[in-house]
Amino acid sequence: MPFNYDLDFDTIDFREQPELYRVGRGEQGVLLVEPYKGEILPHWRFKTPDIARESSEKIYEMFLNYKAKNDFVGMDMARKFLQMGYTRARRYTNYKGGRKYDEDGKVK
Repeated sequence: MPFNYDLDFDTIDFREQPELYRVGRGEQGVLLVEPYKGEILPHWRFKTPDIARESSEKIYEMFLNYKAKNDFVGMDMARKFLQMGYTRARRYTNYKGGRKYDEDGKVK
């Protein structure tokens, strides 16, 4: 099922109402779904390899904790943050200054 952007993300607690959650594609909803965003986001860092390694280890630990609690939404959100960190880190590696596009919208 596609991710539902029409939900009231300011009031829904997806831990209490996991049936409302939709996986979506890729990283959809990663910065919307609470309380998971608030739990995982403070640990999401990728500026240097050491920071990224520490961050990914912490978020993977959170993934395993969600798994132990049979919390599918938490597991999926942790997965999305790991995926998002990887894609951002690759952008820093592939494009000087971390920017893929120049001011005209063309790929550098």
